[in-house]
Amino acid sequence: MTAEISAKLVKELRDQTGAPMMDTKRALQETNGDLEAAKRLLRERGMAQAAKRAGRETTEGLVGYRLGDGDAKGTIVAVGCETEPVSKNDEFQAFAKKVLETVEAGGTAAVGSLDEERAELSGKLGENISVVGAARFEAVDGGRIAAYAHPPANKIGVLLQLRGGDADLGRKLAMHIAASQSTQWIGREDVPEEIVASERDILMSSDEVQSKPEQAREKIVDGMLNKRFFGQNVLVDQEWIHDGSKTVGQALSEAGAEVLEFERFQLG
Repeated sequence: MTAEISAKLVKELRDQTGAPMMDTKRALQETNGDLEAAKRLLRERGMAQAAKRAGRETTEGLVGYRLGDGDAKGTIVAVGCETEPVSKNDEFQAFAKKVLETVEAGGTAAVGSLDEERAELSGKLGENISVVGAARFEAVDGGRIAAYAHPPANKIGVLLQLRGGDADLGRKLAMHIAASQSTQWIGREDVPEEIVASERDILMSSDEVQSKPEQAREKIVDGMLNKRFFGQNVLVDQEWIHDGSKTVGQALSEAGAEVLEFERFQLG
């Protein structure tokens, strides 16, 4: 026989768990009004539902960062959800902040300690919640950490380490990398030789190049590599978004600076 459950008890369980009214009432009925058992049941069901949602894309959410110790340390995380309303939910934002604080304190490996809490929140909010990315940098050899998250949605963010220059240059560089979806390497020397060779072969075999005189093809491919491959994928070869008359490399040279490392996260 199903136990009679008072509205007061349903409200108490809802206040403690945030679960929908019908779910809380059903859990209380199934546990004969045992509040603690109902809380455990709701938690188990929420986590089971979260596991089912785990494969769903998280194209919304928040990218957040924090700098500390006079820009000698920096942390960035990307926490994803499925819809924009959930990205604005107070509990989701509180969890994203906790992820940031956890990575700041314990490094990227510490994210795993939040798996259970993430699954519970997923069950509560009815969406897949995922930590899409996380990074923590510490300055070396006189470097400084800079960061940027693109407003107002804060779905794109960058963390980088710079040697030389100043905080303003660091932020401008982070903004530049955020604006570029194709930045993969800092300099040409960072690009694996096999990738360059493969790209060269693809260009050489293209109809565009094969239609040109044979003696001119190598030079044409060199130009195409510079503009279409290095110019898009290598940071120092890219057109500087803050001044289209120069490359990022030229802007860095003028400031006596170099980029040591970067991470870029984007949701969606």
